[in-house]
Amino acid sequence: MKTTTVEAGEPEQTRGSTKSLDQHLQNLRREFSGQSALLLHHAELIVLIRREHNVAETYQKFRQLWIEQGVFLRENLNMRWLISATDTFAAHDTDMTVRAVGMMTTGLANAVKMYESERYLSHLKDTPMQPERIAEVQNELVPLFEGMSCFTVGTDDTLRNMVWGMEPFMAVEPVGPILREIWGRFQVNDTVFSRFKALHSREKTSWWDET
Repeated sequence: MKTTTVEAGEPEQTRGSTKSLDQHLQNLRREFSGQSALLLHHAELIVLIRREHNVAETYQKFRQLWIEQGVFLRENLNMRWLISATDTFAAHDTDMTVRAVGMMTTGLANAVKMYESERYLSHLKDTPMQPERIAEVQNELVPLFEGMSCFTVGTDDTLRNMVWGMEPFMAVEPVGPILREIWGRFQVNDTVFSRFKALHSREKTSWWDET
């Protein structure tokens, strides 16, 4: 299945779902056209679980797929389907540690989705950070709300410490490596993490993995 390519014409990302399960699955074929049939199979399992189709049995197939093909799935699924996978682990696994890591990953990803959506809706995507504001947070505490203060651009250890805290959770199979993969992608895609990474100057408090 991994080496079989889905042939369904020009790929088109699905949005939402249709009442008809058959139509939904057909739409998925179109979305994964040109990609490995294994990736389509993974998406189909998630759809079946969400449609409450033989949930226990289908979830076990989903879980086993991640145990056997986790590396391939992490390397080839886009962010949307990686997050769908962590949603599924969070909702259905019998191991509460796996569920917790799944929820941690989904929560982190959804926070990024929300603030990046706000940037788009507010026409802020093309607005650069203001040098005077950067200098301000570097030289004084700038409050946000309820005791939270602005991130100190260039030197702050908040994210370095957070990564240290996440490391044990990233080792929890089969969901932890997905957290690691998503976190890594946040460092290279246009997110607040990559934008602050570009301005970071203190090596001791860097939070990204260069390997």
